[in-house]
Amino acid sequence: MFLHSVNLWNVAFYALMVFMATLGLWDVFFGFEENKCSMSYMFEYPEYQKIQLPKKLAKRYPAYELYLYGEGSYAEEHKILPLTGIPVLFLPGNAGSYKQVRSVGSIALRKAEDIDFKYHFDFFSVNFNEELVALYGGSLQKQTKFVHECIKTILKLYKGQEFAPKSVAIIGHSMGGLVARALLTLKNFKQDLINLLITQATPHVAPVLPLDRFITDFYMTVNNYWILNARHINLTTLSVAGGFRDYQVRSGLTFLPKLSHHTSALSVVSSAVPKTWVSTDHLSIVWCKQLQLTTVRAFFDLIDADTKQITQNPKKKLSVLNHHFIRHPAKHFEENPAIISDLTGTSMWVPVKVSKWTYVAYNESDKIYFTFPLANHRKIYTHVYCQSTMLDTNSWIFGCINSTSMCRQGIDLSWKAELLPTIKSLTLRLQDYPSLSHLVVYVPSVHGSKFVVDCEFFKKETRTIQLPVTHLFSFGLSSRKVLLNTSGLFYNIELLNFGQIYQAFKINVVSKCSGVKEEITSIYKLHIPWSYEDSLTIAQVPSSTEISLKLHIAQPENESQVALLKMYTSSDCQYEVTVKTSFSQILGQVVRFHGGALPAYVTSSILLAYGGQLYSLFSTGHCLEYATMLDKQAKPYKVDPFVLMIKFLLGPPELPKDIKMISLDLPFLTIVLIIVSWTTCGAFAILLTYLYYVFKIVHLQASLATFKNSQTVNLKHSRRNEKKSNHHKDSTVHYLHLSANDAEDSLRMHNTVINLLTWIVLLSMPSLIYWLKNLRYYFKLSPDPCKPLAFILIPTMAILGNTHTVSIKSSKLLKTTSQFPLPLAVGVIAFGSAHLYRVPCFVFIPLLLHALCNFM
Repeated sequence: MFLHSVNLWNVAFYALMVFMATLGLWDVFFGFEENKCSMSYMFEYPEYQKIQLPKKLAKRYPAYELYLYGEGSYAEEHKILPLTGIPVLFLPGNAGSYKQVRSVGSIALRKAEDIDFKYHFDFFSVNFNEELVALYGGSLQKQTKFVHECIKTILKLYKGQEFAPKSVAIIGHSMGGLVARALLTLKNFKQDLINLLITQATPHVAPVLPLDRFITDFYMTVNNYWILNARHINLTTLSVAGGFRDYQVRSGLTFLPKLSHHTSALSVVSSAVPKTWVSTDHLSIVWCKQLQLTTVRAFFDLIDADTKQITQNPKKKLSVLNHHFIRHPAKHFEENPAIISDLTGTSMWVPVKVSKWTYVAYNESDKIYFTFPLANHRKIYTHVYCQSTMLDTNSWIFGCINSTSMCRQGIDLSWKAELLPTIKSLTLRLQDYPSLSHLVVYVPSVHGSKFVVDCEFFKKETRTIQLPVTHLFSFGLSSRKVLLNTSGLFYNIELLNFGQIYQAFKINVVSKCSGVKEEITSIYKLHIPWSYEDSLTIAQVPSSTEISLKLHIAQPENESQVALLKMYTSSDCQYEVTVKTSFSQILGQVVRFHGGALPAYVTSSILLAYGGQLYSLFSTGHCLEYATMLDKQAKPYKVDPFVLMIKFLLGPPELPKDIKMISLDLPFLTIVLIIVSWTTCGAFAILLTYLYYVFKIVHLQASLATFKNSQTVNLKHSRRNEKKSNHHKDSTVHYLHLSANDAEDSLRMHNTVINLLTWIVLLSMPSLIYWLKNLRYYFKLSPDPCKPLAFILIPTMAILGNTHTVSIKSSKLLKTTSQFPLPLAVGVIAFGSAHLYRVPCFVFIPLLLHALCNFM
């Protein structure tokens, strides 16, 4: 009865774990906003003109190609080289197509047509044969060298032109962005060949799944170079992440390292990009119309009028990117904007002395300047806030110095405004502008359009409200709320105690309005001060709006600012803000940030069960069931304390790269498989070995089942002759009973070995897929991350496939072998969680010792 209750508890525990994992997976794959990206369409049929590469280059890279994108008449005209535009090179990512350039290329072509081709861009794209470089890193260096050759080939196409370019701009999607950064690590590469780098959904920090050492080595080479040479890297770089919709590359991996002496790098999430304001998935980031329009506008603002190429001025490049991707003031970009503006002409000047003011403009025939004297307001208020629903790009708010009622010239404050989806707004701290005597709001003459302008003076403390978030383990059962009773237009809600990636909450904003007939829009902006990952929610009030609150980047230790919920509200409405813990989103964050370590933890648990089986075989002479040993041995306290100690003592984990191999006399099949591994692909040979091992075990299981069935039949028949052969039957049954037990013990052991071997096969599959995909170009995979492992695993599994527990019970090595899985399980978690390709190195050690038990 006790055992039965224990089993029920186990079932309940595992059911709970499965349920929690399902919740976490659901949040990652489905728990995000709907796709709000507009599709970008081509106005004419897209054409991809193949650029002829030098014969030596084409022979060296037979699978790679270079294309020029075009449409309609532009494509026809540029079939005859040389070219006259500004070169931009698009690099696709993992399994990406060179045709993904068409969205940004088509929009840039339409923009060039609008300005009568005063300037235009030539978009090139590299065909990497849709290689799976996120899973197999052996071709990343090859891709990098090919891109270098492409850049030189592209620049040759402009030779002899009056404004021939000396560099190219690069857009890199996913792993294509990493390849672009890797160009700087090449020995003969000149940094001046790239004038701008924009990456989209590129995992810069670390690989999503470190499945082989070539990927991690490539990352280490690139990131170390950029960190060590940051003072000498003048390449302006922008990294754009997709947000929570991109479950393939989490946005935290896309942020370039912040270095005090490297200020030419920006990282931003697409939901924070002005005029975009949407989250994109891993593929839609290359065709999302809102984002591509922003990118193209930035490209055209980067043009130097003198050279008719992208400017070489790093300050201008950074200013343009900040203008379009970080904070847009609702004005066209100007490199040197005029600070002082003339306020002249036949205009009305209307003084406003109240602290809160609203003006509805409709069919205005005259220009009006509304002036707000600041002297009296400074005594009572600390800030002024103004907003306008007219989203034109003209200056609309100014400051007058030492004026009485009107001024001929004013300081243009419009550059300090911020563009939002439905308004442009400006908040000023009055003490920062002590020389201003008046604030001036300009309302132009309009015909047929209606817009609203609001201004109000306020004290900061009346519009700043603190809201501590709920505890992590409140499970959404408790909540905290604030009520905005005053009739203000703007509020800052400080979200206290929120700054960790494992925190996740739901914010519910309920708005109630009185006497409102027209539809009113409110904007709720989640602002994260330590990274550009803001997100906006637009609500039609009155309504109830739910906002997800979670982070891509944790709050740095030296960061004192807190996350804010900025609320752009209506003075006719009251708002109630409630925050509570979202347990499902917490689980989603766990999966999002730590899901990649799952294979290491599963393998560690199997190793612990494996060690328990070996020890039970040594101590009792029998091998216990896998499920029993898993329940008994796979305990976190056996592994985690040692993992923490190792990580604390060693810091960044590194394993010895040289693995000693023991050569054995192998049968013919083993030699064949080793030859296969040497001449084709190591992962392919490992898969064949795995199938051979499974076949042997299935055959053993079938033999045991046949034996048991025949034994039952024999026992029925033997009852008739029981008296005649009683002594003979007793001895035979005893002998057969022992044989059945040995076979069952062997099956239990082999089942555990299959579990371990399955993970080795799964972790080696990416290189196998890559090899199969490129088989028409290369029969032998080079470099091959699985070849060393295959050489030692093949003979080991050949021996284990013919091993039975009865043959190793008396081995002197068995006790030592049974003690190895525990420290190896610790090693798997400590060194394999962040580098999955290391997991098989820990797994094959006990398998090898197990095989050696046959001989010692």
